[in-house]
Amino acid sequence: MPELALYSDRLFMAAVGVYVLAMVLHAAEFAAVRSAKAVLVGAGGSDHDGAAARPRSERFARMAVSLTVLGAVLHAGSIILRGLAAQRWPLGNMYEFTSAVCLAAVVAWLVMLRRSPASRSVGPFVLLPVVVLLFLAGTVLYARAAPVQPALQSYWLVIHVTTITISSGLLLVPGVASILFLLRRSGRLPAGLARLLPSSDVLDRLAYRTTIIAFPLFTFAVIAGAIWAEAAWGRFWGWDPKETVAFVSWVIYAAYLHARATAGWRAARAAWINVAGFATVLFNLFFINMVVAGLHSYAGLG
Repeated sequence: MPELALYSDRLFMAAVGVYVLAMVLHAAEFAAVRSAKAVLVGAGGSDHDGAAARPRSERFARMAVSLTVLGAVLHAGSIILRGLAAQRWPLGNMYEFTSAVCLAAVVAWLVMLRRSPASRSVGPFVLLPVVVLLFLAGTVLYARAAPVQPALQSYWLVIHVTTITISSGLLLVPGVASILFLLRRSGRLPAGLARLLPSSDVLDRLAYRTTIIAFPLFTFAVIAGAIWAEAAWGRFWGWDPKETVAFVSWVIYAAYLHARATAGWRAARAAWINVAGFATVLFNLFFINMVVAGLHSYAGLG
């Protein structure tokens, strides 16, 4: 159905545009907050002037969040139409997989934002990697809607790839939060930006709570992948490069959750482990899929 594929591509491009506009509004929010602070502390400033600037930043922030929601709706529509156009589950190549990972990250961010409004200023830092990955998906990784290879025509594609997609998208949020946590604690952020970000405690809780949700899904995805491997290749585990890196990622995230609950490791040390886990997930999703030859190379999947 070429018409549906065309509409899917247009919704994809619209979603990317909306995400970029949301980032611009977040930047306007930051600028308004800084302006308000400058008015309050500057010579001749008044509380009334600062109070006027703060609602302006609130409007920018609410518009940015609303646009992020709109972008997620358009993004989801793109993925649904892609599946209808190809007449299969829309996770059959790296373009579709990357798009779905980014949607999972955006939805996870919106859910966490609803639970923790104080973390709103993390939004543009979540959207930045999402926009970069979507740009790569729409250019370098783009593939036309078509049936998948016979080896992928299995219900395990729905089970394994969907769970690895959702968990990978979820893990993007704590990865970003832990990076910001480390930068904030190290004092390497500009003073103005550091004041606009949530406190270290908020960033730490955001990373931990999201990982707590993502880790069981990631565990299930690894197990489901092993079961599919036994059905497809006659063995549960063969230390294929993708399997090996997935196992390394699982060990690192298990270590992070353990460290986060251990006295003396709850702050910077645990955050470094979380960042290392996020790095291995990205490495597995892209470098292993696109560069390293293995049993998963034909699939281009997670």
